[in-house]
Amino acid sequence: MVVFEEFGLDDFSSDLLDISVKKIGEMDRHWKVSYGGSICNTPAIFNGIVYIASCDNNVYAVDSKTGKELWRFKTGGIIMESSPVIYNNKVYVGSFDSYVYAMDAKTGKEIWRFKANDGIDVTLCIADGKLFFGCKDGSIYCLNAETGEKIWTFKAGGIIDSSPNVFGKKLFIGSHDSYLYCLDTETGKEIWRFKTGGQVHNAPPFLIHNGVIYFGSFDNFLYAVDIETGKEIWRFPTGKYGNASAPCIYKDRLYYGCRDGIFYCLTLRGKEVWRFITREVISCQATVYKNRIYFSSGDGNLYCLDLDGKELWRFKTGSFIYSSPVIFDNKVYFGCWDCHLYCIDADSGEEIWRFATSTLVQSYLNPPYEIFEAELKIKHVEESREEKGGYTPSTFGSELFRYEEGQYKLKTQYKMKSEYK
Repeated sequence: MVVFEEFGLDDFSSDLLDISVKKIGEMDRHWKVSYGGSICNTPAIFNGIVYIASCDNNVYAVDSKTGKELWRFKTGGIIMESSPVIYNNKVYVGSFDSYVYAMDAKTGKEIWRFKANDGIDVTLCIADGKLFFGCKDGSIYCLNAETGEKIWTFKAGGIIDSSPNVFGKKLFIGSHDSYLYCLDTETGKEIWRFKTGGQVHNAPPFLIHNGVIYFGSFDNFLYAVDIETGKEIWRFPTGKYGNASAPCIYKDRLYYGCRDGIFYCLTLRGKEVWRFITREVISCQATVYKNRIYFSSGDGNLYCLDLDGKELWRFKTGSFIYSSPVIFDNKVYFGCWDCHLYCIDADSGEEIWRFATSTLVQSYLNPPYEIFEAELKIKHVEESREEKGGYTPSTFGSELFRYEEGQYKLKTQYKMKSEYK
């Protein structure tokens, strides 16, 4: 049953016969974010210190026990989905100002910076002393992680805002040109590419397990692809509004949330076991700890489920959450759009502390479904009784809802035939 109250049509409801969603643009809302204290990336924890970055341009180091700030480092631009990475006592992060920064993990002092050709909105990947990342102009870079010197670059066919993975001597990274690329980590030469039906934007890194890489695409599928051959093994349909995350794995089950607000449990063969529905976008990777599943949603809740998909508790924040939960010392750490880094008890979901960024003014981010149109095909007969006992059969045809400026706009074709006695 569809109720039209949110569209200003709360005087009736109708059976929904069909819904089709059309993608009318490219997913680029994260590049349009404004300056503010909001957090969209995932914390890293090292030696009892939590590292997080914010849309206020800062990287923060926070004591994991007390929530007190130890240091902050200011970059020249917004840090959106580039989560801090720790390697050899250094903190690495990318910024909208086109730079990759390397900082001392203890003091926060800059060690080096490298300028790319455009903005960076990916979590960096470090393996075998090499640092890998992509940027807005479609270039993929390999740097020396110690010195910041460039080793090689590769040019894809679209924006790169997908976090890379390395397995062995292979680098995996997605692009807005709809391809998942597999490159040689030593030379940057292409080994294979796999084409999907939409842009590949994965904020958390892909999952690689037993020779299979799992990733989502904005064509509304979750894919399993052989990492040696680049051949598809299976695909799973996830909804109508695309995918921007990667699954996690636990006891031969995949746990995955999609932008329709549905959290899935799947077998390794891509068969659904159960689903749990939230009210908003899920674009973060889940974490499993002590046979409990932790994941966040754009509805502002951090959820804790058992392995059968039953909710154990939820923790409500002041805004949406696009940060994956990280668990350390039986505590869950995550960032929130409400300008806070949270620490909560992993068993009870009770808050232990929260840390505020430099400003509590939230960043502006475009509506999550702005690039989609939904057409609802509805049939509805309404009897309007008149004084003389007549009635008016009315039929609703195609209803077009466009998401604009934070609300749905209705375009309707309304046909009415009247008979009066």
